[in-house]
Amino acid sequence: MPAARSRTAGRRSAGRPRRSAGLVLTALLLGLTGWSVAALQPPGPAPADAPATEFSATRALAHVQEIASGVHVPGSAASEGVVDGLVETLTGLGLDTRVQNAVGAVRTASGETRMASVRNVVGYLPGTRSTGRLFLTAHHDSVATGPGAADDAAGVAAVLEAVRALTTGPRLRNDVVVVFTDAEEACTCGAEAFAAAHPLASAGGVVLNLEARGTGGPPIMFETSPGNAGLADAYAAAAPHPVASSFAVEVYRALPNSTDFSMLMADGDFTGLNVAFIDGVAAYHTPQDVPERLDRGTLQALGDNALAIARELGSRDLTALASPGADDATYFPVLGELVRYPGTLVWPLAGAALVAVGLLVLVVHRRGSSSLRRTMAGTLLTTVPLVLAPLAAEGLWALLAMVRPGYEQLVDPWRPGWFRVATVALVAGVVLSWYAVLRRRVGADPLAAGALVWLAVLTAVLAAVAPGGAYLTAWPALAGALAGLLAAVTSSPAVRIVTALLSGAVAVVVLAPTVALLFPALGLSAAAAPSAVVTLLLLALLPALDPLFPDPERAAVRGSWLPVAAVPATALVVAVACTVVGLQVDRFDADHPVPSRLAYVLDQDTGLATWVSTESTPGVYTAEYVGSRFELPVEYPHLGGEVWSGRAAPADLPAAGVETVSDTVVGGRREVTVRISPQRPAVRMMTLDLRVEGGRVATGRVAGRAVPEAELGRDRAWIVFHAPPEGGLRATFGIDGDGAVDLRVIEASNGLEGLPGREPRPDGVDAAGSHSADLVLVAATTALG
Repeated sequence: MPAARSRTAGRRSAGRPRRSAGLVLTALLLGLTGWSVAALQPPGPAPADAPATEFSATRALAHVQEIASGVHVPGSAASEGVVDGLVETLTGLGLDTRVQNAVGAVRTASGETRMASVRNVVGYLPGTRSTGRLFLTAHHDSVATGPGAADDAAGVAAVLEAVRALTTGPRLRNDVVVVFTDAEEACTCGAEAFAAAHPLASAGGVVLNLEARGTGGPPIMFETSPGNAGLADAYAAAAPHPVASSFAVEVYRALPNSTDFSMLMADGDFTGLNVAFIDGVAAYHTPQDVPERLDRGTLQALGDNALAIARELGSRDLTALASPGADDATYFPVLGELVRYPGTLVWPLAGAALVAVGLLVLVVHRRGSSSLRRTMAGTLLTTVPLVLAPLAAEGLWALLAMVRPGYEQLVDPWRPGWFRVATVALVAGVVLSWYAVLRRRVGADPLAAGALVWLAVLTAVLAAVAPGGAYLTAWPALAGALAGLLAAVTSSPAVRIVTALLSGAVAVVVLAPTVALLFPALGLSAAAAPSAVVTLLLLALLPALDPLFPDPERAAVRGSWLPVAAVPATALVVAVACTVVGLQVDRFDADHPVPSRLAYVLDQDTGLATWVSTESTPGVYTAEYVGSRFELPVEYPHLGGEVWSGRAAPADLPAAGVETVSDTVVGGRREVTVRISPQRPAVRMMTLDLRVEGGRVATGRVAGRAVPEAELGRDRAWIVFHAPPEGGLRATFGIDGDGAVDLRVIEASNGLEGLPGREPRPDGVDAAGSHSADLVLVAATTALG
């Protein structure tokens, strides 16, 4: 008996250093995680009396306040005021500034043809020995539901303040063209019109576009033109706050989203960089996107980077950069710096990771730490946390939406910080619970090796389908395999701890910034993606986390699972605590309202009026107006597919006036010209739905701009025109066939005030950042001829 006590005491004494080492490792890696995330954050704003050659967010904020003093959609009086102010400011800075009045035309990913009357503000600053043109671009329009302080008054203000700083010093070598586009929110038509028709766009050049999809966070260089190695090098060399990821570029290229940058790249004569900040998405496109909510540090980082990049590109030879390069670079942020290397290294690194992990599997097999069968079992079992952890994160959001139904209308809460930490802790609880259960049965080495197998395999997959994202798993897999090999060869506990720390540090600095950027990018409503990356990070950290668990032999002697369960239990307790705190901190109020989408549709052909909502589930406010799922009998802009609807009282809203100017036959083709005149104030959009019975629409011209060919050759043309001229919209269509021709015109305006039966929203409820919020549609059909 004394001998048994002695052996037990020995195991206890041996377990203390192990636990201590585990706690130290965990503390160091948590500290490194905090450093990695903190390194992404913007600096403080520079004061108004900062040196004239430097960027000052305080000075730039004055432009934001002026531009975002109210809603300024294309064609509005407020937009005219913004345009006049921009012309005055750029002219005062010494730029040759003109307004481009044009009509832009874009075919959207959904198949619609969108057109708009635009007023682009273009300023020209000649260089001393220009090798090309640098375009600094942002859009000056806002959505109809918000003043657009962040999106995109911040971008415009950053360009203005950066140009002011540029003009205080020596002139740059290259020409600088400032382009403030119109109608980006409506259809990116301003950028299309600039690329298609402006003389300064004819030779192309390098673009730096500034955007926003939130109210704060670090400005991220998230999109580039193809062959970006040279541009990535210029960005890394210049940007004082470099936050960029080639993985983000891969993801964005695969999405149907578009900005002005997309239009310029589609033109084929431009290369460049697209930058945006994305945190605080709850206020995006809403009435809450006001100057007071814009993060001053974000504005400072946006402007610092824009000014530095302008100076860098303004002094370089742009001959090569103005054309796509031969290769994309791989790059990602690490502790305030941007690590980058040629894309040609992606497959060699993937191969090295696969070889190193394969060699580790063989070495642990030869040394008896794990049989091939156990390693295979560990690999297969690793699929469990890879599936369960993201599902748990999605489940947490579903639970939050049940507790607080207003969350169903949000991509991300107003104050998401505590919930993000809770999600990470929940994922940690799932992964550590899985490890705790299987560690005794399968073994620590087989599970760690199995995790590395998954990382290596994912590296090969990413190298094939998204090369810019292969770094996410390549470096953790390679570092983990090399550390495992060294630990296996030496069999020294000290070496094992050091190698676990080093490989864990590599995983943290590579993956933690990605997690920090993915949460605001996708929101907690799509938490599965960032949670999957958290899972990969935790799997890579298994050797470093293993000392937190008691030695399996000692746990078996004591016969208790409590010490084993203590680690995952701690993570789960943190998840619950952070969730509770988050619910206390994040509450809806007048400054942080529940978003609602309510529209009013009046069909003058039938006299039927309908309340419509595109919410997935009607909120408390919209539920007062809509109650049934309904497929609209005809198409309306921004109301595609099934919607929630309810009967409404018809309002006294006249339909657009349609006048046939001419109806002739030229060369055997019928040519009809009509003028469509708004009959209500504040009409911001007209949809022309032209239908031909037994014939086809062969040609089309609206407001002097040819209709895109994709809209022709069918028995129907569908054209959404933004900012119709005050005097009315003139359209000419060439029609083959002698059948009946009907033109259905749908006028769109914003503002539900004064509609019969409509009650003001209560405090804590406001319009959502959606084109279908506060929308009023009035439709009528006219037979032509």
